[in-house]
Amino acid sequence: MTSYTIKEINDILKGELIGNTTQSIDGPEQLQNAEINHITFIGSIKYVKHWADSKACAAVVNDNLNVEPGDNRALIKVKNADLAMAKILELFNPPAPEFDTDIHPTAVIHETAKIGEGCKIGANCYIGKNVELGNGVILYPNVCVFDETTIGNNTIAWSGTVIRERCIIGSHCIFHTNVSIGADGFGYRPSDDGRGLVKIPQIGNVIIGHYVEIGANSCVDRAKFSATIVGDGCKIDNLVQIAHNSIMGRFCIMAGHSGLAGSVTLGDGVIIGGSASIKDHTTIESGATVGAGSGVMNNVKAGETVLGYPAQDARDMLKQWVAMRRLAKK
Repeated sequence: MTSYTIKEINDILKGELIGNTTQSIDGPEQLQNAEINHITFIGSIKYVKHWADSKACAAVVNDNLNVEPGDNRALIKVKNADLAMAKILELFNPPAPEFDTDIHPTAVIHETAKIGEGCKIGANCYIGKNVELGNGVILYPNVCVFDETTIGNNTIAWSGTVIRERCIIGSHCIFHTNVSIGADGFGYRPSDDGRGLVKIPQIGNVIIGHYVEIGANSCVDRAKFSATIVGDGCKIDNLVQIAHNSIMGRFCIMAGHSGLAGSVTLGDGVIIGGSASIKDHTTIESGATVGAGSGVMNNVKAGETVLGYPAQDARDMLKQWVAMRRLAKK
């Protein structure tokens, strides 16, 4: 088991050490659940009151909070406790599952596929015709990569992920379990005789940038033509839908159960809250935020925060909710 002294941890965080503890630190834990060998964190004034009752020997604390360490306990004051705690979590992060062999004998790899140096391919994976894997790509068991797809260096795909044909994936991406990339977009039109629906062919692909992370059971559909694009550094939660021909800028965030309809455009740094829905052919400009559960029907300006269903300026929507509550009490 890995353990550290409080001084070793402070050397990494480069914070202000207040108090001291002789206890070795074996891991991080929440305030209420921590034992004597744990370090915890306090990032908000509402958690300060729990420090006295916590068993933790140490805490990482925002430097604007007034907290006393106590006997044989220590505090590390930093500008941002959340970011500091992320560094501590990295210290204690368990290793990923190991491969007994770099390429499992049950993996099916087409003879035309190009496999980079240091790749690891797990049991029952399928690698199609003319696929190109960069160096250090890791495909855990039961991943499928279909024809003419390229994947950049050091990208990781967890079990159950399916990457359809002709997709272009960047470097240092992470796809969690059962991610779907490049399935057909949802395109249908009524038939001429009015008796059914005609499927519209989806002949485009998906392009995903570098350092993109996509959560479990999320879907990025291929374009009707051209490409569905996810920009560099985007972070996508579980159970998210990104429809055909949508374009996401760099460093966007989409929380769980949210979705983009077809041909939505996001600028850079857009934040989409959980369960929010974005209407097709809508543009949300850079730096905008969509509140959880909102339904966006119109374009959103840069830096604006919208809320509600249909979504509108968050301040206006909150005023409406207050007015409705007052009316309901009369």
